[in-house]
Amino acid sequence: MAPLRALLASLGIAGAIFTFSLPVAADEFSPSQKSEIEAIIKNYLLKNPEVLRDAINELENREKAAEAQARDKIVSDAQSPLYTSPYQSVVGNQNGKVTLVEFFDYNCGYCKKMLPDIGRLIKEEPDLRVILRDYPILSDASVEAAQVAAAVRNQFKGEKFWEFHQKLLSSRGPVGKTQALSVAQSLGADMNKLAKDMEAPTVKEGLDESDRIGRELALNGTPSYVVGDEVVVGAIGYDALKSKLDNVRKCGKSICS
Repeated sequence: MAPLRALLASLGIAGAIFTFSLPVAADEFSPSQKSEIEAIIKNYLLKNPEVLRDAINELENREKAAEAQARDKIVSDAQSPLYTSPYQSVVGNQNGKVTLVEFFDYNCGYCKKMLPDIGRLIKEEPDLRVILRDYPILSDASVEAAQVAAAVRNQFKGEKFWEFHQKLLSSRGPVGKTQALSVAQSLGADMNKLAKDMEAPTVKEGLDESDRIGRELALNGTPSYVVGDEVVVGAIGYDALKSKLDNVRKCGKSICS
């Protein structure tokens, strides 16, 4: 009986419709009792439909609170995979005091639009550490490009990978395996090693990790950023990102009180 009583209590109607002692287990109700209970609940809800609205609002609020709590836990933990994973690339100052995490897709037009802004921030802010995390959500071609990039990371680090990233992300037209391999080759990658590395299980592990973290952070698009204690979805531009990074330097948060 506990589940039924809990449901009615959540709707605020248990006391209103139950004036008698109920059996211990729901399966102990007779068919007539079940029909009577269903009729009482239906009657109450028809007379008080706002109860359903209130219950739905409460459920949404609880879900949002749970998402925020999970997001805060990941963002606030300096040792979480968000900041320490081997499946991502670090550009800018490898030991920078301020960290910007970007989730991107090589076929994302807004990511392409933000590329010059990220590059400018790296040049202008010597203490900035930028973590690039593949988040290929737009197409199968995006997944292919991310797989190549994951293998390229085994050969190119820091500035060299940043060069690869810029060149591939600024490509015109759809980006997939062919385009990514072409960029890697043009920058001097060992193509035989690259082909072998693309088959390594770590490639899938890395993309699976990105997908998991993206869902935990409730990311619904690219580009998405983690700045200080904040998760930002969308191409917010140079000025907005710089302002948030400046605040992180001042108070440790993207918005100082």
